[in-house]
Amino acid sequence: MKLTSKIFNSHPKKDGDFFLGMKKILGFRPKNLNIYKKAFLHRSVNKKDSNGNPMNYERLEFLGDAMLGTIISKHLYNEVPEGDEGYLTKMRSKVVSRKHLNELGKDLGLLRYVESRIPKSHFGENIHGNVFEALIGAIYLDRGYSYCEKFINQRVIEPYVDIEQLEGKVISYKSLLIEWCQKQKKTFNYTVYEDTGKDELKHFAVKLTIGERLMAKARATSKKKAEEKASKRAYFALQNRIENQ
Repeated sequence: MKLTSKIFNSHPKKDGDFFLGMKKILGFRPKNLNIYKKAFLHRSVNKKDSNGNPMNYERLEFLGDAMLGTIISKHLYNEVPEGDEGYLTKMRSKVVSRKHLNELGKDLGLLRYVESRIPKSHFGENIHGNVFEALIGAIYLDRGYSYCEKFINQRVIEPYVDIEQLEGKVISYKSLLIEWCQKQKKTFNYTVYEDTGKDELKHFAVKLTIGERLMAKARATSKKKAEEKASKRAYFALQNRIENQ
């Protein structure tokens, strides 16, 4: 009771709610609440500090990305002593992939704390991962490396980092397919063609040919996504040949 009363006496109610929310997510008490507030501040708010520098989560995101990479690298280095540099790099990429970070941010419900002038429904998927990394950056500034490592262990490594599962997880079907084509000395080509769909949002249509054979077609909201989608379809069509090379 004393602790709760101290929190609400030292911060307005809004700060008190934010403090309790952060404490629940972090698993420990934040010391400097303002650092964590900045981790959820979108650039659209256009806030500046006393020196006129922009205040938003992007710098903390940069720091959090570096801390996450370092701590995941340390874990993999210790857990897989036989892994060479290429193996460790590939495994780390699977853990810190944008898709995975977005899932982590969603699981923690971080979007509810974002302060923005843009409606939250207008944000892309990456906002979840961006804010997750910014939160890690805030932890590092507020509490240091050990608390940062503890948070990543509890929220990322323990629930999600299974070495055997990661070894079988494909990050990019396009990269996998290109690597196979190069080894087999096969030509490949991704061609954007006219999209006749009637979606309100613009779509891109892509054909993937390997050698002279049309392997797959796909549509998506970006050329990159369409290429990845076509690559995935082609991969499963060629799976036995690729896996038994």
